[in-house]
Amino acid sequence: MKLNRLISILSSLIIFLTLTSCEDFLDAENISNSNEQQQFDSTADTFTALIGVYNQVIGDDGYGQRLNLYYPQSADDFKTSGDFNCNDRRGLSTYGTCTSNPDLNKPFLKLYSGIERANLVIKNIPLSPVYQNGSVADRKLMDRYLGEAYTLRAQFYYDLIKNWGDVPMQLVPSSDLETVYLPKTDRDVIYEQMIADLATASNLVPWRSESAASNTRITKAAVKGLRARIALARAGYSLRREPRIMARGSNPQVYYKIAYDECKDIINKAGEHSLNYSFEAVFRALHDNTEDAAHEVIFAVGAFGGNAATDSKIGYYNGMRHSDNSSWKSSGGINAIPVYFYEFGKYDVRRDLTVASMQINDANQAILSTGVLCTDGKFRKSWSNVTGTAQNLAIDWPMIRFSDILLMFAEADNEINGAPSADAVNAVKLVRNRAYAGNLAEAGTIPTDKTGFFNYIVHERLLEFGGEGLRKYDLIRWNLLATKIAETRQKLSQFLNATGQYANVPSYLYYKDSPYDKTKTAQAALNAIDIYAPAGVSRADVYYTPSPAAPSGYKVLNWRAAMTATYINDPLKGYAQYFEANRKELFPIYDDIILSNYNLKQDYGY
Repeated sequence: MKLNRLISILSSLIIFLTLTSCEDFLDAENISNSNEQQQFDSTADTFTALIGVYNQVIGDDGYGQRLNLYYPQSADDFKTSGDFNCNDRRGLSTYGTCTSNPDLNKPFLKLYSGIERANLVIKNIPLSPVYQNGSVADRKLMDRYLGEAYTLRAQFYYDLIKNWGDVPMQLVPSSDLETVYLPKTDRDVIYEQMIADLATASNLVPWRSESAASNTRITKAAVKGLRARIALARAGYSLRREPRIMARGSNPQVYYKIAYDECKDIINKAGEHSLNYSFEAVFRALHDNTEDAAHEVIFAVGAFGGNAATDSKIGYYNGMRHSDNSSWKSSGGINAIPVYFYEFGKYDVRRDLTVASMQINDANQAILSTGVLCTDGKFRKSWSNVTGTAQNLAIDWPMIRFSDILLMFAEADNEINGAPSADAVNAVKLVRNRAYAGNLAEAGTIPTDKTGFFNYIVHERLLEFGGEGLRKYDLIRWNLLATKIAETRQKLSQFLNATGQYANVPSYLYYKDSPYDKTKTAQAALNAIDIYAPAGVSRADVYYTPSPAAPSGYKVLNWRAAMTATYINDPLKGYAQYFEANRKELFPIYDDIILSNYNLKQDYGY
């Protein structure tokens, strides 16, 4: 039975696990000892408790909207649409959020609720009579549940740290604490604990081929992939409290080696996970809760139920825009930064999937988007089975893909050896060659010196994971966020003025509407739009050639001409307008949460 359906059946049974109150985020969830014992006296009941932990990953306040769509904006790929307001998602995107911003509240509480639920599972499985005296098969199953709980707790702490820095660490249920008013714990201490826990979990959960569950359940590759990701974060930079600077953690080589080993294990486990030959197929599968043929998505957050608590707004809030009166209404609330389109080579198949330069009008026709209103395109409501005005589309979110394993491996290898090994170069080449399938001669060369290879990976990750919520956090751990924001501002100015690498970008494009066929690939659907190309200019070169005189019978679209100085510097509309280095790399904690715990205080100048 698919996990999503099973969650739907079992979620009503999880009455012993309720959301933590807003007043005290570490409050006990009011579970008596007898209820705890009863909840874990069978494998079935234990699984019910585990599903309660999984439930805290999804929904509007988890990876259904805020953690994956609001919080990762803005880097050098995408930004939230609309005008600045410090008390909503635009405040997050422009680095100008207030401590009263309500979008900071429930995700923080939800993550701690997930930690509380995981702590209950981690505590009670070893105490369970099934675990102590059950059959070999039952004990093995309970071990798996324990490993999944350890992994989910690590994910919750990673989400807290990457958004808020140092936070209170709680490793037992709240009812076992002397006080719930815990102070902040240094993030490196938390990372150490999570890295150790994930090493334990790796020995408890099966490989994908050994498990009947789908990729919305944690398997050994998911544990190892998360451990590698956390190890790279531990090896990298983060904004410290005292002194308030971006600083690297101690002994980074130790953690690069952990990331290297974990990724290598996944790569060497033949038949478990590989790159899908079709980049688009990876994301299409997420729209109907299936796994792609190559099992490239190692772990995905499942969505179900058509509600804010357990479903997602992926493809409605974000993704390609479908106008209000089309068969599929969706807002397209995340816009591609105009120069991001030009980071891709013209033959890179990822470009026209990742950056949706088209949208669907009221007549269900495909039309072009202006240069500033392109959206993220890996998620599209019309690819789902939902029509009309529904906002919850049951589209899964990819947490770890095999391409990420390859690129993390290559990055760690380069750091350990002082230059990339042949294996590291080949790992990057696998990702790059898929992007240039059919045009390998256009793929270029991969540097083999340490600095050149690192910079290549920085750029390759920009292209591979656009719109997947990774970029901002990658730039932070590399201490490149301030640098890339400044570079992007400069590029936007050049784009505005048609200088530098954008000297030949057309001000206008000319096109005719096209009937939209949702069964076509993203590239084919875009190519179906008749875009005017003057004599001697290929379709591929239209975006790189100055505008000709307007042809008869075509609509005029502002491409580069849609760009204005307002986009760069305006207090309401400016890109990353309120970013400050050594301060805004992290969010403040919501005011009411600070007030609920006398041991907490705001840091980072908030």
